[in-house]
Amino acid sequence: MHVNRPANGFSRVLRSLNCDGRFGLALLAACGLLLAPELAGDAARALLRYERAGLAAGQWWRLLTAHAVHLDLEHAALNSLGLVLMWALFARDYRPRQWLAIVLGAIAVIDCGLWLRDSTVAWYVGSSGALHGVMAAGTLAHLRRRDLDGWILAAFLLVKLGYEQWAGALPFSGSGAGVVVNAHLYGVLGGLAVAAVQKPAPGPV
Repeated sequence: MHVNRPANGFSRVLRSLNCDGRFGLALLAACGLLLAPELAGDAARALLRYERAGLAAGQWWRLLTAHAVHLDLEHAALNSLGLVLMWALFARDYRPRQWLAIVLGAIAVIDCGLWLRDSTVAWYVGSSGALHGVMAAGTLAHLRRRDLDGWILAAFLLVKLGYEQWAGALPFSGSGAGVVVNAHLYGVLGGLAVAAVQKPAPGPV
């Protein structure tokens, strides 16, 4: 019994971070999806990014792949860390198919917003917009449960979005002036729109 306690304690820690079992495997796969394109370098980045001229030429895959490719390995690593944080906070709040709908909804609104309202954005890469959609959806689930941290998360998200719309990217943003802050706003709107019609998971999934 004494030998098993450390393992049980470690398992509890993993579960508290939503990294146990299939959740942990899914998180590793998701981080791999964000990091793997960097192995192919600039050629893959140019082929996969959101690019207004490419979309006009019918290269529709860019609408999806742009959110998995990044400026460089550092950018990909930062967004992977963001994914780990979102995972630890929210992974069990919705079922996998609901999360898929939320992420795709955030991506769709980001793409539409950039195309229709930000015509000066010639190209875009990164998963931060979709991660903002995930945070918005998870925050909504916590608010529905009347969790105290829901209000804290909502306040943080509103302050962050307000600052970005007023002053631009946060000072500690890795890519500085290159951050397309409207993508964060669009991601939040998309994530909320889908989450609003989803029923959060009643318990562990």
